[in-house]
Parts: sequence; C-alpha cells; structure tokens
Amino acid sequence: MNAKPQILRKPPWLKVRPPYTDGCRQIRSTLSGLGLHTVCQEAACPNMAECFACGTATFLILGNICTRDCLYCNVAHDRPSPVDEKEVEHLILATKKMNLNYVVITSVTRDDLPDGGAQAFVDCITRLGQAVPGCKIEVLIPDFRDKPGALEKVMAAKPDVINHNMEVVLPLFGKLRPQGNYHHSLQLLSRVASTPMVSKSGFMVGFGEKKEDVLHLIDDLASVSCARLTIGQYQQPTRNHWPVAKYYHPDEFAEFQEIAYSKGFQSVASGPLVRSSYRAAAGGDPHPKMQLNSNLNTAA
Repeated sequence: MNAKPQILRKPPWLKVRPPYTDGCRQIRSTLSGLGLHTVCQEAACPNMAECFACGTATFLILGNICTRDCLYCNVAHDRPSPVDEKEVEHLILATKKMNLNYVVITSVTRDDLPDGGAQAFVDCITRLGQAVPGCKIEVLIPDFRDKPGALEKVMAAKPDVINHNMEVVLPLFGKLRPQGNYHHSLQLLSRVASTPMVSKSGFMVGFGEKKEDVLHLIDDLASVSCARLTIGQYQQPTRNHWPVAKYYHPDEFAEFQEIAYSKGFQSVASGPLVRSSYRAAAGGDPHPKMQLNSNLNTAA
C-alpha cells in the first residue's frame, strides 16, 4: 500500500488574511449581482484578499466550468453550460461600477466551442473598448487547441496585452497539463510577440521541478521574445490536487527575477504570492510608484 505524500506546512510568508473586509463584500456583491465570475474566487487565488479589498478583480468569461482537468487547478471540470450572450454587457457594467481603467479578462478553457472561445474574447475587447474609452485591456487566453484562425481573431481585436501562461516546466508539463502542448504554447507566444501588442506569460514553481528546469523555461520564454513574466508559488487547492513538493523562499524568487531580467524581459514579477496578472496595470512591477485602482490578480 502506497503511503500518502507528506503535506508540507506553509511558511509564514504565504499566510494571508481572509477576504472579509468591506471592500471584499462590495466586490462580491457587485459580481454576484451581475452574474459574473472571477478567477480570483474560482481558482482560490492567494491574493484575493488584497485584490478585493482594493476593489479589483479579474473577470472570468465563458462560464466557470472548464473542459480540461489540469492537476493543479481548482476551477471546476465538467461539461460547460451554453455561452451567456449577456456576459459582455455585464462585464461593461461591472467595469464602470468599479471605476476600472485597466481590466484583465480570462476564461475557462472551452475546447467544446468551434474557435475555443476566441470570438468571446474579441467581443469583450471590442465592446469594452467602445464603452469605456481609455480603459486598457489585458487578456489571459487559453491555447485554443491551435484551432485555425482563433489566435488571429484575438490579435486582430488589438488588446493591450496578450497573456498565455506556460504554468509548469517542460518535464512536468505532460503530467500536469495532459491536454496542453508545451511547444504549441511557446509558438503562440512567439506569434503574439511578432505584433505591436505586449506578450506575457507566467508559471508556478513547487511541483517538484529542478532549478535547471526553471532556468530552461525562462530561456525558452526569452527565446520567443516574451516581454513580461510572472513567477509564483504553487499552492495545493485541495488534497485531491497535485501535492506541493517545495515552498520556495522569497530570496529564491528574487534570484529568478534577476536572472529573467538578465535575459531581456521588460518586466518580471517573481514572488511567493505572485499570480499571472499581479500588478498588471504597472506592467508587473511588484513595487509600482503610482497608486493603482486595478491591481488585478489571477491564478489561471
């Protein structure tokens, strides 16, 4: 009989206060009233308290049921519901009500849709840009399973930033993301980097990877001219998910950040609680000089 893997005790730098402030309640009420989902809640993001307390969130479109079942992700996996045609209208209302000037839009993976959900991103980008002029838009997209024309649709809509997360290092990719493709994801980022739009990616550590695996992933992202990078600590959502093999010290994240900058990235956010849209409006700068009202964080 196989012994259960030991559950590591969380270090003090990963302990965050629960999201029960007035700001959190107000954001929850706004989102719930409009029938919107956030990846902050669905993916149990450790920055949820900070984000909601600041009156911010990352919008999750195309429902809250994913067609894939990655071993680290807390988003529900099942057969998705039909796309809500009023989702864009609700997104616009929430953006206005929350007075945002920088919005991050992500989605569950929808392999059931002919274009993987690309048109839904296009509709959000286009209509939100028209309804809230001057609002910058970052999209965190799935790989669309390389469906013809899907990525081109999104690029043609010209969001300010296109983010696609690698999530894990190459040696563990097939185990943790069996329905994804490491090299296809790199190619997607390369295609984005060839446009005037900002390309961005992120990954987590703590799955059991070696340091050289992390450095190899940083090199791979640099080789496709990815402009922005986020690196964060994996935290096991439930006992049914992949176990945490290591909690990295903040000094190790600082080292990864320094290495990434030396490879030519424009901005790098690397830290235990960093997620893929951490301080997105500041370009990923973990210590922005300006006061932000849209510090959007995701775990997608």
